[in-house]
Amino acid sequence: MSPVASLGHLYGISVGTGDPELITLKGLRLLRQADVIAFPAGLHQKPGIAERIITPWFTSQQHLLPLDFPYTRDEDILMNAWQQAADQVWDYLAQGQDVAFACEGDVSFYSTFTYLAQTLREHHPEVTIETVPGVSSPYAAAATLGIPLTCQGQRYVVLPALYRVAELEKVLQWADVVVLLKVGSVYGQVWQVLRQWELLDRSWVVERATMPDQQIYDDLRDRPTLQLSYFSVLIIHNRPVAPDHSL
Repeated sequence: MSPVASLGHLYGISVGTGDPELITLKGLRLLRQADVIAFPAGLHQKPGIAERIITPWFTSQQHLLPLDFPYTRDEDILMNAWQQAADQVWDYLAQGQDVAFACEGDVSFYSTFTYLAQTLREHHPEVTIETVPGVSSPYAAAATLGIPLTCQGQRYVVLPALYRVAELEKVLQWADVVVLLKVGSVYGQVWQVLRQWELLDRSWVVERATMPDQQIYDDLRDRPTLQLSYFSVLIIHNRPVAPDHSL
């Protein structure tokens, strides 16, 4: 048998936003079959979100591999962390063991797994990597609110970690639905923009969507100073949907 054929597979498994039942059937099957389950390590020796989501699903026979991914924008620190994580995963793949990386939300949507997979491919291009899609935060938030995210021909924009509020104002000139991820750090500035555009009554915040401690704020007119966690999504319906009389 060739060395390539004996390598393990790396699976990026989307496990959803908090509710353990939001994982797909395929994701659950691959998660349970894997020899090793990797996930981002939590802070201060506490389980991270992905680890908490998959806790009902892994077995005592599987090896758990927490990987350190620091919360920083320093590129050198991040690249070093991705390399260390890739080396740890490679140790198991090289022994022929399959590794399932549990990723909160969707594996292709602003995911740490993207950088892990890219680093691993760069140094070990022979490795087989498969990703399994899942539920990301905008869709979980909309479902939690009981509203459609988009209808008909609405134009939909996602802005991650909005640091320049001017970007929001530009987008509001043409987009019908806008979703802001990780909005907590700029919420006060965003609230002022929404007030100017008269959109406070058509905007919603969902904090920790589908988690046990989920919070919903469905009328922002009297909430100019919300203190939001890192995992907060703001949905803006910029223009109401016109009735469709074509049917």
